[in-house]
Amino acid sequence: MFAVRGIAVSFSIFVLLYGALSVLICGVWRRLWPGAQRYSAGRCADLLFVVRLVPFVAAAGVTLALAVPSFLLLEPRAVDEPMSAVPVALGLGGMAVVVAGMWKAAAALVRVSRMVARWSSEARVIGSSAINSRDSVSVLRISGLAPPLTAAGIRRPSVWLSAAAEFVLTERELETALRHEVVHLRRRDNLRKLILRLVAFPGMAKLENAWREASEMAADDAAVSSASEALDLAAAVIKLSRLTSLDPPVELTTALVHSPAESVNARVARLIAWTERQPSPTEGYSLGYALGAAAVVVATLAVTYSELLVRVHEATEWLVR
Repeated sequence: MFAVRGIAVSFSIFVLLYGALSVLICGVWRRLWPGAQRYSAGRCADLLFVVRLVPFVAAAGVTLALAVPSFLLLEPRAVDEPMSAVPVALGLGGMAVVVAGMWKAAAALVRVSRMVARWSSEARVIGSSAINSRDSVSVLRISGLAPPLTAAGIRRPSVWLSAAAEFVLTERELETALRHEVVHLRRRDNLRKLILRLVAFPGMAKLENAWREASEMAADDAAVSSASEALDLAAAVIKLSRLTSLDPPVELTTALVHSPAESVNARVARLIAWTERQPSPTEGYSLGYALGAAAVVVATLAVTYSELLVRVHEATEWLVR
């Protein structure tokens, strides 16, 4: 009974915090988003991804660092108190959120694995592109219309190019389009999509869609370095948007064109109006700020940890009753 109570209390705390923080994030991010767009697309995409993970990370952190230890250390094992329906229902809800996220992540991995296996049966390697100074990714051609141009894979990524896409694109357009897909692999966007499936929660779809659009623009920016290259990429986006895909989009892949028409139009207009963007000093990430914030959090927890455990245990006692 003690173990059952502990599990119910822990998952109850988790789902309560996750739900409350998700509602807060959903209400706040759209108000702050217009001001954040003055920064580069890459930084905006990273910011949206971090904001999306905040509710899950905070809820899991409080549960594992405070709720579970407070219950194990302060809850009497010999007391056989009846447990109300509230923590039972909340605990089941928390378990459902975790299991659903794991199921969605596993299902997405299975779907993309099956799709890549089917593509591989008729693929031929036509080249490679560098992800970084140490690793490169294979570029494979497949017959048919699907996928026109897609990057797939997390541990061993590859870029898939259809014969139809290769036919309609010029050499320069193809080169910039391939660079766009390689940027996605460099930024680990497929891994980020898997993480978003793992932490799936109702009501977060608009935030996740905003991240996907920002990540596409970030890949556009990193793939071009001049106005002519921007026009080449815009032409590639327009041409590939006209190709009809025989397969539905797979979650853990990044295609050059997979967004709704309005998003594609916004990307094309942005590329046509491309100007050289020099990152300002304020756009850089400061590891010092992150380490400083982490040090403050750790120091605060070290000083107040015992008191926090008592307070959290009192809250869980109220919840159980």
